[in-house]
Amino acid sequence: MSNNDYKVGERAIYDARGLGTPKMLILGLQHLFAMFGATVVVPLITGLDVSTTLLFAGLGTLLFHLISKRKVPAFLGSSFAFLGGYAAIAPLNADGSSSELLPYACLGVACAGLLYLLLAALFKAYGANKVMKYFPPIVTGPIIISIGLNLAPSAVNNVSSCWWVALIAIIIVIICNIWGKGMVKIVPILLGVLGSYLCAAVAGKIDFSQVANAPWIGIPIHYEKTVFSIFSGGAPDAGLIITSIVTIVPIALATMMEHIGDISAISSTCGINYIKDPGLHRTLTGDGLATTIASLFGAPANTTYGENTGVLTLTKVYDPRVIRIAAGFAILLSFCPKFAAVIEVMPSATIGGISLVLYGMISAVGIRNLVETKTDFSKSRNVLIAAMIMVLSIGISYSSAGAINIPIGGITLSLSGLATGSITGILLNAVLPGKDYVFQDDKPNRTGVSFQIVSGETIAESRSKLIKK
Repeated sequence: MSNNDYKVGERAIYDARGLGTPKMLILGLQHLFAMFGATVVVPLITGLDVSTTLLFAGLGTLLFHLISKRKVPAFLGSSFAFLGGYAAIAPLNADGSSSELLPYACLGVACAGLLYLLLAALFKAYGANKVMKYFPPIVTGPIIISIGLNLAPSAVNNVSSCWWVALIAIIIVIICNIWGKGMVKIVPILLGVLGSYLCAAVAGKIDFSQVANAPWIGIPIHYEKTVFSIFSGGAPDAGLIITSIVTIVPIALATMMEHIGDISAISSTCGINYIKDPGLHRTLTGDGLATTIASLFGAPANTTYGENTGVLTLTKVYDPRVIRIAAGFAILLSFCPKFAAVIEVMPSATIGGISLVLYGMISAVGIRNLVETKTDFSKSRNVLIAAMIMVLSIGISYSSAGAINIPIGGITLSLSGLATGSITGILLNAVLPGKDYVFQDDKPNRTGVSFQIVSGETIAESRSKLIKK
């Protein structure tokens, strides 16, 4: 990518400063709607709090912008990749209520966020090219495939509560994603949720008493759902803490690759190489710290959002201040419990319909990761690595034990299928000869990793249009 390619993005950011406050506010609202549908689905699936989620999506985005020198127009919303981790440690109760073990899962996610800081330090010390050879698509691709497949049963269980409500959500998502235009194509999840929700409400399948009783203004942080609650009122379960960390931390390998892919996408969309400046070490640090802080207070892991990159492509306004305005709106919404209650009474079938699409998309993204990076499956090493990751990840999860239990002193360490498969894949890739993956940080390249449902333009198409201009 030549220096001329970057001038387009620089000019677009400069021109955005003359839009005026009203237009900037409208553009900020548009980014809020783009991230909203996917961001609130995660707490609904996991049992986390919607208000807390919105608060730390906003705060996490502002923290990310501060650490990345306020240069990168990225919004941080809820990550789908960690859904498997929450389900493994703290699955929802039979009545759909959140598990009392949820703080333990949040602790594991908080530790996963710290792994970003380690990778950021390695990037700073050794450069991206040397570090990335240990995390090639042949490792991250099968891990992503396994994440989606492990989650599939929970989606089907939710869908089975009312198939026609779930089907409406699925049909709307598909229609909007394939045939939608403009913003309709950017927010298919939000429209699918709204359509299915309204149909269920008309059919009398929703009890709105919780909404009526909820106050208009409230505090979005609940101590009993924070990680800090583990260490008050008695001794914490040390075995469960270790199990949570070992089970969930490997998932960060996939989300870190997603982060790099998203920064590459934003670089190509804006015409500015953010991998060079402010650098992956800064963006990874911002993303990781946002995830750790959010998890400590009972919110989902954060991740850079593909939906908002799609909005950048749509509007051609790349000023990071617009994203910060959206973050401010998210923070304001988090202080309205009545708004959160409207979301929390959503039928499980609606959640199931959206989940069915999302979980399938996660596995499909793993396949795309392998295809777009041209992973060579004629090499035996690549076949062996992919095979071991998927067989261990899925096989152990669906075995009678559901995990590999290792007694250590007075506690028992449980290795989930995904943790076992991830660790095995990384080790095999490190020791087997024939590594062929090369990461170039001077020219942002598509890694194929994105857990968001956003059509938009491909990076190649966006870059081609920028160059022509």
